[in-house]
Amino acid sequence: MELPQMPELMGLSLLVGLLALMATAAVARGWLRAEEERNSRPVRQKENTSKKSESKKQKQHQRIRKEKPQQHTFTHRLLAAALKSHSGNISCMDFSSNGKYLITCADDRTVRIWSTKDFLQREHRSMRANVELDHATLVRFSPDCRAFIVWLANGDTLRVFKMTKREDGGFTFTATAEDFPKKHKAPVINIAIADTGKFIMTASSDTMVLIWNLKGQVLSTINTNQMNNTHAAISPCSRFVASCGFTPDVKVWEVCFGKKGDFQEVVRAFELKGHAAGVHSFAFSNDSRRMVSVSKDGTWKLWDTDVEYKKQQDPYLLRTGRFEEASTMPCRLALSPDTHVLALASGTSIHLFNTRRGEKEECFEQVHGECITDLSFDITGRFLASCGDRAVRLFHNTPGHRAVVEEMQGLLKRASSDSTRQRLQQQLTQAQEALKSLGALKK
Repeated sequence: MELPQMPELMGLSLLVGLLALMATAAVARGWLRAEEERNSRPVRQKENTSKKSESKKQKQHQRIRKEKPQQHTFTHRLLAAALKSHSGNISCMDFSSNGKYLITCADDRTVRIWSTKDFLQREHRSMRANVELDHATLVRFSPDCRAFIVWLANGDTLRVFKMTKREDGGFTFTATAEDFPKKHKAPVINIAIADTGKFIMTASSDTMVLIWNLKGQVLSTINTNQMNNTHAAISPCSRFVASCGFTPDVKVWEVCFGKKGDFQEVVRAFELKGHAAGVHSFAFSNDSRRMVSVSKDGTWKLWDTDVEYKKQQDPYLLRTGRFEEASTMPCRLALSPDTHVLALASGTSIHLFNTRRGEKEECFEQVHGECITDLSFDITGRFLASCGDRAVRLFHNTPGHRAVVEEMQGLLKRASSDSTRQRLQQQLTQAQEALKSLGALKK
């Protein structure tokens, strides 16, 4: 028997060894790959989790941005404060007769009451009253500051809220059981309560003005015959109700009550005639002896209304000023308590005029992110308040201080007694110091 040759045996063993080595290397490579995958899996999971959380945060931020639009920013050297608590646009505001509070309403279904003593503080706290299943478009304090009325946007009616003071100094707000009955057929443009507390006025954009008692009964219906109403108001003395609109005049009626306080009638009193186009708005002075109006003819007019209208005496025109913006867009106005300053708002800007000289003294542009919806001086005349977006902005009334300086300087020249001169000099010094502190004293 022949044995195989040595070279052939060696070649066969080498081939078997090479195959075994290759198989071992393949197994080792597979094991290493499995280990790498096992180690990298937590990292991938971590990356996926962080990506998911980042996208979740981005979505949340986007949702917040959608829900809360960016607040309009405004700065000015005469800006005293900005009241920011509403989450919706503010449509109306009113100062209380005692000067302690400012009330505002917005489309966020809330009414807020602010303390005027906090105006110059860093923080501005407010008390909130909720308007259930609706929101208020107009709001007014009662004369005794124990209640307020609102006009409901969806309900198209008047609602009364009573204010009960708590031991901690706050208030509890309670809506009365029933709202006023629906009477208006067109959108309501203004509401008011007489300072005597005897009646309430509501006016709509057609030609209707209603006089109500406090129980929700209509005492009288006034047809203004002005094609449409743009504004209506009650005089601070509570004797008169006035309206303006498409026609170039302001019509004034007297609301008459008997000696026992019982309602009698509404009679035509007088008219402000002199404009060449429709009237946007008007206002009474605090003593009801002056009125101011602004018209589409591009002018504003100051009137002396302290007349005996029953003897056919007409109001006197005291001053006419130019305001070109009124000829192209709707305007709102406010008259300072002493009648020295007229504030006119058009769009998002406010213009302040000296009524003695008819000159423009200040202009605030782009005050709000939306068109200005209301404008009012506080009862002291120190501040002018405006609203239009989610904030109320308060301005120092520097034209008012300047008017006092001019008036006191004129009176000092004619003063005959030392006591009168001393009193006038004190008022002059106070006005000058106020202007100096605001950097508005003219040298």
